[in-house]
Amino acid sequence: MKLLAANSNGTLAQSIADHLDTPLAKAEFKRFKDNEIFVEIQENVRGEDVFIIQSTSYPANDHLMELLIGIDALRRASARRITAVIPYYGYGRQDRKVGGRTPISAKLVANLIVTAGANRVLTLELHAGQIQGFFDIPTDNLFSTPVLERDIRENYKNVSNLMIVSPDVGGVIRARALANRIGADLAIVDKRRPKAGESEVMNIIGDVDGRECILVDDIVDSGGTLCNAADALLAEGAKSVSAYITHGVLSNGAGKRIEQSKLKELVVTNSIDPNGRTTKCGKLRIVSVAPLMGDAIWRIANEESVSSLFE
Repeated sequence: MKLLAANSNGTLAQSIADHLDTPLAKAEFKRFKDNEIFVEIQENVRGEDVFIIQSTSYPANDHLMELLIGIDALRRASARRITAVIPYYGYGRQDRKVGGRTPISAKLVANLIVTAGANRVLTLELHAGQIQGFFDIPTDNLFSTPVLERDIRENYKNVSNLMIVSPDVGGVIRARALANRIGADLAIVDKRRPKAGESEVMNIIGDVDGRECILVDDIVDSGGTLCNAADALLAEGAKSVSAYITHGVLSNGAGKRIEQSKLKELVVTNSIDPNGRTTKCGKLRIVSVAPLMGDAIWRIANEESVSSLFE
């Protein structure tokens, strides 16, 4: 087995390598002067089971091309099996046609990864479960629930007063899974989205009066949904509102928006590199998914069950 890291999240890749006690393979991902991407694998991978680790986060297009070219380089170097490890699957929010003459970009990206030569995909908390079906190769979609559950139990002593809250109807399955694991109740924020990137809270489904509320979602981008939901929950009598989100995209001034909001805390995983833009918020805390992803990689390499990680 060999682990290979592109440029999107070197910190997570090194943490995974440390967890597996396996060094990262030597490779170079660089740019020509016109910004074309050049990849060179600097050690022998012939006949090896190779895992290339790359989130397609900001800048999404550059990181996607690094992944595709890296996979192509491995295929041409005669790697036995290539697994694309994608902690954050960019373009995942475009998973269906939302109107006339619009793309399904999640499917297009899946086609590109398969065409480049990947034999398998390992990812974390896809925006929609059906994206697994966009790939014509085996695809493992990990859930961050065990990581979030562990952190909640460490930081909230009175679990009986917790209320897990889904910020929209689409995230109910994800929120219910976490609520069931910790034995908490579930509430739902009924919202509408006038246009992409904007949301408006309509109603709170569930009694949140006097409860410590935890919003659970897969992605926080602009932060508007979380801030609006926090205001609505507190208006309904919630004691406090925190948020546990898998992927901290945090674009377009989201850090400042979260900082100035009524949220007590925002917890995100390191599926997207926390160094840089996402750390400009005092309410932000990072939890690591390296052990989870490392265990999944080990199980794939040894032909063992991945789903048993969540049983």
